[in-house]
Amino acid sequence: MSDAASHSAGWRPATYYPDPAIHALDPRFEKYWLKLSAVERLTTGLRWAEGPVWFGDGRYLLCSDIPNQRILKWEEETGAVSIFRKPSNFANGNTRDRQGRLVTCEHGGRRVTRTEYDGSITVLMDSFNGKRLNSPNDVVVKSDGSIWFTDPVFGLLGNYEGYKAEPEIDMNVYRIDGATGSRIALPERCANLCFGGLKRNRLFMAASQSIYALYVNTQGAPGG
Repeated sequence: MSDAASHSAGWRPATYYPDPAIHALDPRFEKYWLKLSAVERLTTGLRWAEGPVWFGDGRYLLCSDIPNQRILKWEEETGAVSIFRKPSNFANGNTRDRQGRLVTCEHGGRRVTRTEYDGSITVLMDSFNGKRLNSPNDVVVKSDGSIWFTDPVFGLLGNYEGYKAEPEIDMNVYRIDGATGSRIALPERCANLCFGGLKRNRLFMAASQSIYALYVNTQGAPGG
C-alpha cells in the first residue's frame, strides 16, 4: 500500500527492495509479503479501473474500464495491452467460475453474465421475482460453484457508469446456484465481497460504513 508521501510525490518504479511504497498495515500480513516484489504500473489511460481477474493458464489479466465501456487485456509475456471487449455494457466486477470461465457484472445490462469457451455470452441472472436487477457490482465464486454478487444502484444514478434509471428492487446480495437465486438483505449499500476464513466458508461484504461477515454452509446457503 502506498503511503501519503508516495501519493504526493507521484508514483515511481522501485529502485531497491523491499519497495518503499509498500508497507504492511497489519503485522499478520508480513508472512505473505514477498520482499523482492514491487509495485509495477501495467498501463495508463483508464478512466476507472475495476474488476481485475487473472487467467494463469493464459498468462493474462483482464480488468474493466467502466466509463470507457471496455474490458482490457494485459499479457504477462509481452506486456501488451489490448481491448478484450468493447462495448462492455459498463462491465464492473469480474471473476472466474470453477470451470475457468469469465463471470462479469454489467451495470449497463443490469445483469451477471458468463463468457463461454467459444466467446458467446450467457446471461446468468438479470432479474429477481420479476423485477430487473439494479447494477451488479462485484462477484465471487465459492468452492461449491455457487456465484455470489452485490447489486447496489450506482449504475442507475447517472450515465457515467451505466444508464440512469429508477431502481425496481432493493439493494441486495444474491447467490446463483445454477438453477435458483437467493438473496441477503443488508441495511447498507454493499459493493464488494470475498470469501475468507480457514475453510473459505465466511463471506465478507463491504458496505458504505461497515464490513459484514456471514458463515456459509457446505451447500452454499447462509449458515447464520
